[in-house]
Amino acid sequence: MRFVDEYRAPEQVMQLIERLRDRARLLSYTASRPLRIMEVCGGHTHAIFKFGLDQLLPENIEFIHGPGCPVCVLPMGRIDTCVEIASRPEVIFCTFGDAIRVPGKNGSLLQAKARGADIRIVYSPMDALTLAAENPQRKVVFFGLGFETTMPATAITLQQAKARGIHNFYFFCQHITLIPTLRSLLEAPDNGIDAFLAPGHVSMVIGIEAYGFIASDFQRPLVVAGFEPLDLLQGVLMLVEQKIAARSLVENQYRRVVPDGGNALARQAMAEVFCVEGKSEWRGLGMIEHSGVQLTPAYQSFDAQAHFRPAPQQAYDDPRARCGDVLTGKCKPHQCPLFGKTCDPQSAFGALMVSSEGACAAWYHYRSQECEA
Repeated sequence: MRFVDEYRAPEQVMQLIERLRDRARLLSYTASRPLRIMEVCGGHTHAIFKFGLDQLLPENIEFIHGPGCPVCVLPMGRIDTCVEIASRPEVIFCTFGDAIRVPGKNGSLLQAKARGADIRIVYSPMDALTLAAENPQRKVVFFGLGFETTMPATAITLQQAKARGIHNFYFFCQHITLIPTLRSLLEAPDNGIDAFLAPGHVSMVIGIEAYGFIASDFQRPLVVAGFEPLDLLQGVLMLVEQKIAARSLVENQYRRVVPDGGNALARQAMAEVFCVEGKSEWRGLGMIEHSGVQLTPAYQSFDAQAHFRPAPQQAYDDPRARCGDVLTGKCKPHQCPLFGKTCDPQSAFGALMVSSEGACAAWYHYRSQECEA
């Protein structure tokens, strides 16, 4: 397939690996203290495991997994609130497929559906808006979640709902922003992150300048990279070259998709519909300042939480689970005591095992023989 196969060509992959091994000899990092590169995006994590890229790296370079999977950081209490709203007889609750199996304290949306709630999987917020237009006697709620990647589609859908006068459409907001979380990671004194591979999809919206503080304030190099083997390996090589030269820059490897300036029209739609919230809870990470969003006054009438006024929900993760440590790169998925035992893809304990982008799901699927390591 054009634009895919050429980025997976084995000969070119091995040439890049040899180049990387040659340049890695010039690093001050060792096998006992490797260069730790955080791949922020769950899509990167799955590509790394799928193609075995982590096993091809020089011994003084290591991938660590970051919090770039919005489903993985869904707090249990938010899932419980969704279940409460979805269980009301007048509601059609719409969600992306990734979120339907995420467990809350009171079960998942899939379990609520089995109990009779009208819960439907949609592929875009516009599908939910269409349902609202076709069912004027019902209240249709769209569970909006994701980083800046999915926020423009939600914003445009809400603009359409307002323009068309569809008043039975509501939005349950779980959109979160990536940049404050990266800052929070770096401000932790024990973060152990030496460099970043940044996600291409988010960067396509926000541009690369948004990451500038990582290089200027924290002296960490960052490369925005694509999702194919050659993309990721070239991104790693660019980070290695920066480390050799003792530089900290923000660079763009994924130029065929990501313009340096991002997508101004998408950001304009987001700015009209969303405003920054004071703080937001991330599962496994706690409260992170300025990482959540809420609807602007012009769109408050679509706010599901304000309309349905669900009871506050508070749930806490099992202290045995190391979801937060996996999300911050402090441990590997198989080092969690629940991995492959209490928690597996069929009976997931945490969202990292549920989501198609979760690090635990990736490790279980591609590296299950290491579960007992």
